[in-house]
Amino acid sequence: MLKRLAALAAGLMLTLAPAAAQDTKIKFTLDWKLQGLHAWFYWAADKGYFKAEGLDVTIDQGEGSAATVIRIMGGAYDAGFGDMNAVIQNAATRPDVPIMVYMIYSKAPFALLVKADSPIKTIADIAGHKLGSPAGGAAIKLFPLLAKKNGLDPTKVEIVSMAPNLQEQMLIRGDVDISALFSATSYMNLVALKLDPDKGFRWIYYSDGGVDLYSNGVMVSQKLAKEKPEAVRGLVRAINKALKDCIADPDAAIELLAKQEPLLNKEIEKRRLIYTVKNLIATPEAAELGVGDMKNARMDESIKVIQAAYELPKSPKVEDVFSRAFLPPKAERMLPAMAN
Repeated sequence: MLKRLAALAAGLMLTLAPAAAQDTKIKFTLDWKLQGLHAWFYWAADKGYFKAEGLDVTIDQGEGSAATVIRIMGGAYDAGFGDMNAVIQNAATRPDVPIMVYMIYSKAPFALLVKADSPIKTIADIAGHKLGSPAGGAAIKLFPLLAKKNGLDPTKVEIVSMAPNLQEQMLIRGDVDISALFSATSYMNLVALKLDPDKGFRWIYYSDGGVDLYSNGVMVSQKLAKEKPEAVRGLVRAINKALKDCIADPDAAIELLAKQEPLLNKEIEKRRLIYTVKNLIATPEAAELGVGDMKNARMDESIKVIQAAYELPKSPKVEDVFSRAFLPPKAERMLPAMAN
């Protein structure tokens, strides 16, 4: 009898026990097709960093860093890797824009690319020529801003939309005269085509044209930030840890990425990862503040420049588009030396 009562009591306790906690599901969109500069996101998943934070993260490839913002606003994704400047533009007219919680590219990779023998030497020379870019890319979204800053009427430029994988080829064939792009992506795409990106082409960087902006980072929906702030902190912690691991050992990072895409050119993607870290991530500002953070004064100036260039109805405040509330301590965000 005692044994039967004990068994019944145990069964009742199991019945009344709360259900085991479920990992918070997060749908995460990249900015582009899978490349070496995305290694840390997959590293965080593979090494169990997301799991350790109580997260179940699904990572999908993207269609442009500006498109990341649209995907999150539309509710299809909870978080993603996308462009801060697209957040600012949408914040002027919509209340549901995602918020940047971890700035990765403290230097924007936006550039215009022309062939070395092109008559186009300056931004003003682009008038009357064909400019190609994927429709969702942040570089083309920001082109009117660059044009106005340099006395060019953007309506004098013919815009040609193209698939991301045809961007360099269409320039080489002469289908377009200029391409608006991410330097980190196209630089290595040209290397993959066995072309010299330094001698065979001319790069006109947006920052050289007076558009010194922040760029890509981790952003989350307002819903996720408000309802599950600890999940957002966990997401940022996991990515921050993975980013540092990948910088310390890029060979291992690319080997892991190749598991996701067996056809990936490991040599090219390792060079792309290193190029991106050295040119866009490990900046003097990141050395000062730690990766993930930004300077309010610079961000405020960027907001004002974008508002003026796009004639936005209002200028969002820095706190409307960026929050450092989810960042790990600065000591945990200092980058290691880059391995070669």
